[in-house]
Amino acid sequence: MKIKELFAPKDLTTGTPWKRILIFTMPMLIGNIAQQFYNTADSIIVGRYIGDNALAAVGSASPILNLLMVLFIGISTGASIMVSQYFGAQDREQLSHTIGICISLTGISSLIIMIIGPIVTGPLLELLNTPDSIINWSTGYLNIFFIGVSGLAYFNILSGILRGLGDSLSALIFLLISTALNVVLDILFVAKFNMGVPGVAFATVIAQGFSAILTLLKLKNYSHIFDLNFEMLKLNKKYAYKIIKLGLPSGLTQAIFSFAMIAVQSLTNSFGEMVIAANVIIMRVDGFAMMPNFSFGSAMTTFVGQNIGAKKIDRVEVGIKQGTLIAGIISTTITGLILLFGHHLMAIFTETEELIQLSMRMMRILALGYIAMSITQSLTGAMRGAGDTITPMWIAIITTVIVRIPVAYGIAYFTGKPESIFISLLLAWTLGSLITIFFFKRGAWRKKGLINIENKNKRL
Repeated sequence: MKIKELFAPKDLTTGTPWKRILIFTMPMLIGNIAQQFYNTADSIIVGRYIGDNALAAVGSASPILNLLMVLFIGISTGASIMVSQYFGAQDREQLSHTIGICISLTGISSLIIMIIGPIVTGPLLELLNTPDSIINWSTGYLNIFFIGVSGLAYFNILSGILRGLGDSLSALIFLLISTALNVVLDILFVAKFNMGVPGVAFATVIAQGFSAILTLLKLKNYSHIFDLNFEMLKLNKKYAYKIIKLGLPSGLTQAIFSFAMIAVQSLTNSFGEMVIAANVIIMRVDGFAMMPNFSFGSAMTTFVGQNIGAKKIDRVEVGIKQGTLIAGIISTTITGLILLFGHHLMAIFTETEELIQLSMRMMRILALGYIAMSITQSLTGAMRGAGDTITPMWIAIITTVIVRIPVAYGIAYFTGKPESIFISLLLAWTLGSLITIFFFKRGAWRKKGLINIENKNKRL
């Protein structure tokens, strides 16, 4: 295969399903690991150069940032499903409109977040019982993110479009560039210029904005596949409605997770700075443990979407089984490595032995949940690829609102121990896996997601 072909869109409707899925997934897995380095590098540098309280400040800001990102999650999901299906169906006109409208909706959403974000940050942090010792740092960190949110949004959404086209390698390269730039700027702003927590936020905003430009330039090179011009950027009710209809449930799902994080963050904050800092460390390591699951979930969305568009339903069934099995094997392996070497991972973030031991104790509680999540992510990714974004939303509501939050507060009330936070998460993940398997086997997703392709449209 020529080098140029590696960075081109990939047709996942031909070839051995598990091989195509694995080859497509690996760049995304590496990319997701690199993405996690954003947060990890921030945490390591903050923890080492500023202190544990600064580490806690960054962690307290994360749930609010995730909550206000739900608009972009919705746009990205809807666009990814439509892009993969239209690409699989070789429908140039509808593919072009989808990508153009996605770019326009992202711009509008960025403007909304820039206005709303700074207004709600302070009240939300106070609502979360954020300690006075870190609330100013958390506020400044978030406000900088909201000012530069357009770069962050476009980078992630345009990368999602590339993956929908089957080009996961280009998305990886731009992510690696962004990660390297982020680490360099982190060290420069924090260690050299002593900018503190705001320096970390500035580094991430600049790095993602730069990579967003690179991603857009790459998409413009695909003029042989779709048209990207002013006409396609005009808001069109038909395509905007489809993107929102498909993406809204995923956006709501992310909102549910974010609200749950905010609710549990309030509980976490009640245990003090040490537990807050431990939670930050665990979530950073957790991010790496989840990478295979998220990667295969995204790969299944593209694989199923393209094959649904090409009307190859039998191939969809085979690919889902093979992809889920591989995801489970990889997740089991990584979970084992974390349990074996977790203490050393925790020590990267802090030199405080008490904090290291606390973090490791909590991580052992979560361990088996990662394997359950490999099944959940693969199957819900397949459902979304077919266009069924409603079922994953209801599963999220059940496991998060009905199970996780009440269990966390219930155990905390009776025991007064921070383990409640992670026991509730393990139960939610395990139950979510069982419910996902049940709904997947029922098969309603097979009938929900076909996008009607008009015969009169131009072909690629």
